[in-house]
Amino acid sequence: MARKLFSLSSDFGVGTPGIGIMRSVILEMCSGAEIIDLWHGIPGFEITEGAWTIESVAQLPVGYHVCVVDPGVGTERRGIIIKTKRGDYLIGPDNGLLIPATRMLGGIVKVVEITNEKFMRKPVCPVFHGRDVFAPAAAWLSKGARIEQFGQEIDPKKLVKAPYEEGSVSNGTVSGEVIHVNHFGSVAINIINDEFAKSGIKYKDDIEIDTSVKRINTKFLKAFGEVTKGEVIVIPDDCGRIEIAVNQGRFDEKFGVKVGDKITIKKSL
Repeated sequence: MARKLFSLSSDFGVGTPGIGIMRSVILEMCSGAEIIDLWHGIPGFEITEGAWTIESVAQLPVGYHVCVVDPGVGTERRGIIIKTKRGDYLIGPDNGLLIPATRMLGGIVKVVEITNEKFMRKPVCPVFHGRDVFAPAAAWLSKGARIEQFGQEIDPKKLVKAPYEEGSVSNGTVSGEVIHVNHFGSVAINIINDEFAKSGIKYKDDIEIDTSVKRINTKFLKAFGEVTKGEVIVIPDDCGRIEIAVNQGRFDEKFGVKVGDKITIKKSL
């Protein structure tokens, strides 16, 4: 029998006990589980960064994906399960965190609120739903529990909105915002590669990048090594979105760019 695949992501911080505890809850219920720690270094309380992170489950096999960036834990905010068209289940808080990943997984089939205490670890701690609500829900689903058993169905239109929508593309112009800054200071924007291609901007085209404080002239290329050290480059990233970087430098620091900033990319005339 194939092992069930789970992924865990959180803003707990790498190496903190909560990660191992969530893993143990799943393994206690599913001894043969395969658990992937996608990223536990999401900046604290940063729902945008968490949403960008869980988009990456589209690169994993179909599975049960728990993401915990949950500043509203213990309040009236809902815990939810989303079934996607690809067949994955996304489990976490209803704060917009899970919505962008559904776009990468074919869309939403069904959403329910997690209210059935049968599927929770007792007692439920008000500040650790990752352990007591979300991880157990993922394990129960893998064991054959039906999504309908967890609670009342929710109209997807009534979920909390995603922290970012997809950017816009017109002839020769792409408008978006920064949704992630990586370890190297490069930024991802909310434009997927296929949509960017509709702008008409092609490999090696001259382009202009407009930030709130700076206009930058560069090219649309494919690899960092196509420019010299310190030069700006726009490339398709490894997660299906558009990335802006400085070769062997930090774009964010050099140009004062952060998550949420607006970015426009235009084909040079």
